[in-house]
Amino acid sequence: MKVALVHDWLTGMRGGERCLEVFCEIFPRADLFTLVHRRGAVSPTIERVSIHTSWLQSLPLATAYYRHLLPFFPWAIRRFQLAGYDLVLSSSHAVAKGVRRDGSPLHVCYCFTPMRYIWDQSPVYFPRERFSSVSWAFLQALLRYLRSWDVKTSRDVDEFIAISDHIAAKIRAYYNRHAYVIPPPVDCGFFTPHSSPQQHGASFYLIVSALVPYKRVDIAIEAFNRLQLPLVVIGVGPERPKLERHASSSIMFLGWQPDLVVRDYYRRCTALIFPGEEDFGIVPVEAQACGKPVIAFGKGGALETVVPLNGSTPEAGPCHNPTGLFFYEASADALCDAVAVCQRHATAFDPAAIRQNALRFDRPEFKARITAFLTSKMGMAIV
Repeated sequence: MKVALVHDWLTGMRGGERCLEVFCEIFPRADLFTLVHRRGAVSPTIERVSIHTSWLQSLPLATAYYRHLLPFFPWAIRRFQLAGYDLVLSSSHAVAKGVRRDGSPLHVCYCFTPMRYIWDQSPVYFPRERFSSVSWAFLQALLRYLRSWDVKTSRDVDEFIAISDHIAAKIRAYYNRHAYVIPPPVDCGFFTPHSSPQQHGASFYLIVSALVPYKRVDIAIEAFNRLQLPLVVIGVGPERPKLERHASSSIMFLGWQPDLVVRDYYRRCTALIFPGEEDFGIVPVEAQACGKPVIAFGKGGALETVVPLNGSTPEAGPCHNPTGLFFYEASADALCDAVAVCQRHATAFDPAAIRQNALRFDRPEFKARITAFLTSKMGMAIV
């Protein structure tokens, strides 16, 4: 069986690339099509497949400034020639699902989200005050075009798989399409609690996040400035200089860190802080796999991965075997209150029960569910 994998871009290993890595394991002889590829930025499993890039790759500094090429993404992705393939499997949070298929291969899209910066998150990515009247008018015209293109190309997808019920609802709202739900994988064999019980706790809170606007790390910075509690921030992104300027001395920024270091911080932290609305949120599951509770904004994918101490709504009572708690207002005040609750009820969080919850999303489970889904749609064994 001839398989084409399509992924938006290959510039680092984040949650989407962890999913793609599993697809490359299932189909090691597949051809992989992507807008741009920074060599060495993804895992050896991905690098080993045959990678084909778009014409954007030839532009100067394309792998560093690819986000600025957004107006050209639809054109670039449609230029790929996919004649002769039996299966097209796209993993998409931008334009990969809009690839043009030649002939009649089955096209399955594993959708991380419809393009958030042209739909519900556009005010976060493009705040009005940053644009002149002329540039704002141009931006609005571009967004209208991209939304139209996004909806139109969704009709060329045979089957959508969403990473969460939250994203399945967006696919239904924007594309009027049904989506199956298969949550993304977390390597629970790697993310494990510390082997020494005395190493289970420490006196700092942790954020592991890309430092971009919609992650709302700014809320956590403001909250921990007030609390004067130690906070460690792991991650890189364009918001880092601004966040550092506003951070007190109790907040430490470590930048990018390898998985071994991230795991060590998961294991030693008091709790993970997850202040943004996420499509799914692999980081909270990684923290839970290490036995650590999560303090999360009570919206989006976190509602599907965290078992809250304070129930699924503010009015609900305490539950058995909680794995964290929610705050329901995107504000520093609400986060401060949630941290206080976490401190008062620290003994309610059992590391073993927290890890057990994370095992629902373990990597072998994801691989088995994807393989079974594709086998059922192809009408034949795929491996």
